[in-house]
Amino acid sequence: MGNAELHSIHIHPAKAFRGQSLREAVVEPWGLAGDRRWVLIDDGGKVVTQRQHARLALAAAELLPGGGIRLSAQGRDAVSVAVPEPIGTTTVDIFGDKVEAVLAEAAAHVWCSDYLGTEVRLVHMDDPATRRPIDPDFAHPGETVSFADGYPLLVTTLASLDALNSSIALGDQAHEGPLPMNRFRPNVVVSGTEAWAEDDWSRIAIGEVIFRIAKMCGRCVVTTTDQSTAERGKEPLRTLGRHRRFGGKLVFGQNLVPESTGTVRVGDPVTVLE
Repeated sequence: MGNAELHSIHIHPAKAFRGQSLREAVVEPWGLAGDRRWVLIDDGGKVVTQRQHARLALAAAELLPGGGIRLSAQGRDAVSVAVPEPIGTTTVDIFGDKVEAVLAEAAAHVWCSDYLGTEVRLVHMDDPATRRPIDPDFAHPGETVSFADGYPLLVTTLASLDALNSSIALGDQAHEGPLPMNRFRPNVVVSGTEAWAEDDWSRIAIGEVIFRIAKMCGRCVVTTTDQSTAERGKEPLRTLGRHRRFGGKLVFGQNLVPESTGTVRVGDPVTVLE
């Protein structure tokens, strides 16, 4: 895998909103700087994502200096949301994990509620070093994660997407393909590998930063959502179900935990260490 390199970098400042691509990013212990530090919750404190509201794909969250975000969507005035003062927290239920977070200003709740047509609130993770431990079955003591699904980073490869799209083209939903990588909402995309090479990785280096592979990434209905139209189809889950089923999960990509910190840049070499 001598020619593998970092093809692209992506953060999603607000979970479930459209993300943004970067040329470089700082790797913190809990993920890329600025990634998924904000999330929507319903009136019961449960996290709201594209699983419930596909049209979140059409709303953008752009990271601002200092950690705030700018929310925008076609036909609506944008709103800038500052990092709230940590003067009190509210409990967030993210897939059964109870996590404390700080409520954003009222204008953010109004903007998001109006956009979705249902009452939601926007919250910010003020202290990712302490708020949410990674599943202890796949973590070392003290390792934490932002509002990502479960792990600090997700890596995918261009070769595996090509292989998946080739399989989709042979199936009964061929008209849905080829799918773009944004269906999978990765943080780092690697080029120059064989298809599914990532299945065999245990530790990798991207430039100067070392990562441990925690586990394969099981995929959900969000991957069937066209990120440019918010319309849902059957792919890639139908094809993953035929070709990429591991332990009851439909798998694409690998979850990463940083073992060091630093900056990763597009074009950095990617080295398999174990």
